[in-house]
Amino acid sequence: MKRTTLSLFGAAAALAAVTGVAALGGAPPAAEPGAEAPARLPVQRSTALCPAPTSSDVGETTYTSFTPSGKTAAGGRKSAAQLLSAAGPAAKSDAKADPKKAGKGTKAPQEAGKPVLSLKEPGKPATATTSSSDAPALIGTADGSLAPGWTTQQTTVIAAGAGRGLHGMTCAAPDTSFWFPGVSTAKGRQDYVHVTNPDTTAAVVDLELYGKDGRIKAPTGEAVNVPPRSTVPVLLSTLTDAPTEDLTLHVAARNGRVGAAVQASDEKLGGDWLAPSGDASPDAVLPGIPADATSVRLVAHVPGDDDADLKVRLAGPTGSISPAGHETLHVKSGMTTAVDLGDVTKGQAGSLLLTAEGDSAPVVAALRVTRGKGDKQETAFIPATPALDGRGTAADNRPKGSTLALAAPGKEAQVKVTSSAGADGGSPVSRTYTVKAGTTLAVEPPQPGGAKGPYAVTVERVSGGPVHASRTLALPKDGLPMFTIQPLPDDRSTVAVPEAEQDLSMLNR
Repeated sequence: MKRTTLSLFGAAAALAAVTGVAALGGAPPAAEPGAEAPARLPVQRSTALCPAPTSSDVGETTYTSFTPSGKTAAGGRKSAAQLLSAAGPAAKSDAKADPKKAGKGTKAPQEAGKPVLSLKEPGKPATATTSSSDAPALIGTADGSLAPGWTTQQTTVIAAGAGRGLHGMTCAAPDTSFWFPGVSTAKGRQDYVHVTNPDTTAAVVDLELYGKDGRIKAPTGEAVNVPPRSTVPVLLSTLTDAPTEDLTLHVAARNGRVGAAVQASDEKLGGDWLAPSGDASPDAVLPGIPADATSVRLVAHVPGDDDADLKVRLAGPTGSISPAGHETLHVKSGMTTAVDLGDVTKGQAGSLLLTAEGDSAPVVAALRVTRGKGDKQETAFIPATPALDGRGTAADNRPKGSTLALAAPGKEAQVKVTSSAGADGGSPVSRTYTVKAGTTLAVEPPQPGGAKGPYAVTVERVSGGPVHASRTLALPKDGLPMFTIQPLPDDRSTVAVPEAEQDLSMLNR
């Protein structure tokens, strides 16, 4: 082969590599002085993984899938968005379902590879339900116009038993590293990490636990095999002999990519899904502590080699204050620290702000939030949540049951909130809110006109400083304040694509 042909192939490969990096959503390199910034284009494919919802015989799960209207992938590509049953311990039932009817309150099939839910169009949610105790994990993809911002929520009501309450989570994209501050192996607590492999080759992961004295020896958590297109649940208390109240779990893929989520169940305090913390950062925002929280517990961990010194503040409706007795927090390298903040909100919704003092190490963090008293208590979790660069979505909302928390830790910001049509009809409605600097604005989303069924809420930062958001869904039952909190990270509906031009001069090199 001629040298000029080799050079041309090399250039094509280099361009493909650059485009591939952009498609993964990574930050593009800074443009050289005078060069145009890379164009941002809608993504053409999205992936989401939902863990098996519950093994309870008294659980009812609703899946809600939604893509916002607006950003559309170019090229006239055929659009599709489906959730399929994964293989694994939770996918053993022989139950049948008609995939053509999946999408509106249908019973989810249990066979691996079968459609559970299909989304047909942007701007309108689709739903499916199951009451099966062996409902499987789901693996989903969205293409074409349904890919940008595609979001699926899994919401489960468990009527009785350990972990009774409302368990909700946003099905997330696969990755290679996840941090979960706030897990536990204490008596009365059962925490399962669900690891799902969306690909056709096996993945291998390490499950690492960190306590107040550093990493805990857990050899059975090393080199856990996750077969192709399947899910593996692991009870964290089986990884260590010492029951521990406050731990941090790190799920690290040795090879392949996986989805990971932790389901926490407490004999007395109910339970919920714990989403992973945002990337380790010297500063962290944990948005959306409900006004009536009776107990708030902060768990923080430093993954790196240096200690962290943090200033602790609560951003409420009118400004930020330092909780009395907990103005600062010191977290040692490689260790997990927990602080009981009590009823820190004092009847007003707020967000916890962790700010580095000096040259502090990055941290990961989460809150365990409890509502109710006595035998009527229920628990949810709030991980550190990155700011919205553009847009975030909560797919499953119910009339009078949803509350948005919008935190602006720095500058004042303007935020547009859009409530979609319902799964069974209605019309969308939008409203713009101003969030003052250093505050948290808690609002009920605008109710869509004539909405029937669950509806989606989309949050967009219009102008001003960074905004961190979460959504609380409350479905009280028999005096129990059932609730769940989902962070709203950016939906990554666009990617940066650098401009490329032909350079025929390279053929002479």
